[in-house]
Amino acid sequence: MRTLTTTAHLEADTTARVSLFAPASGDEGFVSLRLGGEFVDLALIARPGTADALRTLARAAEEAAAALDRIAKTTPDGGA
Repeated sequence: MRTLTTTAHLEADTTARVSLFAPASGDEGFVSLRLGGEFVDLALIARPGTADALRTLARAAEEAAAALDRIAKTTPDGGA
């Protein structure tokens, strides 16, 4: 990954979409994974050969979601 550090809060209405950009003349194509909200839109560009990085990201996101579920279970009002 090229270096960029930023912070954005995920909200319940955060959207995610995947767009395929097929190979064109002289280009191998890529996939865009875009996360968006009202003020922030983050696009991750993945080229062929980087599928494992996306799988690692998916596993980390699943781990984070499980941690949030555990937090919600331990708070008095059931919220995070």
